[in-house]
Amino acid sequence: MAKLHRLISVVLRLAAAGAAAAAAIIMVTSHETTSFFGIEMEAKYSYTPSFVFFVVAFAVAFAYSLLVLLVRPGSTASRLVLLSDVIVGMLLVGAVAAAGAISDIGRNGNTHAGWLPICGQVRAYCGHVMGALIAGFVSLVVYFLIIMYSLHAVAEPLCSCH
Repeated sequence: MAKLHRLISVVLRLAAAGAAAAAAIIMVTSHETTSFFGIEMEAKYSYTPSFVFFVVAFAVAFAYSLLVLLVRPGSTASRLVLLSDVIVGMLLVGAVAAAGAISDIGRNGNTHAGWLPICGQVRAYCGHVMGALIAGFVSLVVYFLIIMYSLHAVAEPLCSCH
């Protein structure tokens, strides 16, 4: 049974690492230059602090996911893994929320603030950002599954329900 728990944990962590890496890479490669009424306009992820936060958060999640694979089950460090998973999950929620809010403004603008949508002018850039958000959301869902599975694995020996 312990081997099955370990296998499921490894598969979930590799899936989370893959999705986190994909999200960060897709966001980093989002770049487009266009001309709008004779004015050169460049869109890059690094021009928006929320997108930079997104990249850093998912790079941290990728590295953390791989590092946790090195922790032996039953060791002292393994006791902190569940807490660390929750912290990384919260970091990813913040990153997806911040990038999603900026993405929505880029796509729809904000008439109350007078901000115009830019996705009509830089479609490829907005497509990359949307792809990064989708990959980020997948990573977030996998982290949720990791946390739920870890809670189940921790609570199972304590519960005499079976």
